[in-house]
Amino acid sequence: MKSMVIGGIILIVALLAGTYFMAGDSFKLGEDYINDLTMLGGVAIIVITVFVALKYVNQIKNDKADGELVEDNWDGIGEYKNELPIGWALLFIATIVWMLWYWFVGYPTNQFSQIGQWNQETLEHQAKFEEAHKNIDAEGLKNMGESVFLVQCAPCHGVDGEGINGKAQDFTTRMSKDQVLKIIANGSTGLGYPMGDMPAGMASGDAADKIATWISTGSKGEAPAEFAACASCHGADAKGMGGMAPNLTTYTETLVTKVLATGKKGFIGTMPSFSGRLTDTQIKGVAKYIESLGE
Repeated sequence: MKSMVIGGIILIVALLAGTYFMAGDSFKLGEDYINDLTMLGGVAIIVITVFVALKYVNQIKNDKADGELVEDNWDGIGEYKNELPIGWALLFIATIVWMLWYWFVGYPTNQFSQIGQWNQETLEHQAKFEEAHKNIDAEGLKNMGESVFLVQCAPCHGVDGEGINGKAQDFTTRMSKDQVLKIIANGSTGLGYPMGDMPAGMASGDAADKIATWISTGSKGEAPAEFAACASCHGADAKGMGGMAPNLTTYTETLVTKVLATGKKGFIGTMPSFSGRLTDTQIKGVAKYIESLGE
């Protein structure tokens, strides 16, 4: 037993040294009570774990089974009528008490939280940002939108907005013919326009081809007769009837705002929602910049 204790002490010292070697740079006693508590908890876990392991290893080596067997057995193997270990019972009760304390009183329910601090500082920064740019002019808005686009949008749509050879939406033209055909075939959902979602299969075959050709070439000239199925929502001029449905002739601020807020299933995967990640001014800037790409 003495050799086991010595071995356990050596193991504790080694584990503590390893812990300090890995986390010592971020631990300075007295500077941050959270770090102090974390290190104290780590030490306690190491010490308790080693000594509990030694205790049970010693029991396995030296203890003899005794006590009264229960009447039932399985294939001749029975269980002893052992009392519930006092230490285990106390630990079980202490765990329940700790759970209640943690839930109603302890961290992070109503105390300092780094995530909460980050969220608060982000909201404060966004409020200052909105106040500083509330009177921004059109050129400044476009430049802001370009900056946001190059960081948030360019990885999929390309720095020039051309969609990286068809892998994502091409913003330099309204929509390609293939993109229009795909939307006609599959419909469009989740954008939240007053007219509702566009169902799949509004047209097919030659009719869909004529509609896609007219839209992809800028909706110029007279619309084909087949577009009547679309005009009930998008209007005869394809401009969306004042925001009731998407404008098919250009990328409007309304469309960009809705797509950024809800995300959209695209050609190389699903575009995530940017809700809460961009301010209202930044969203307007992105819309202004995307509109300029088409120009």
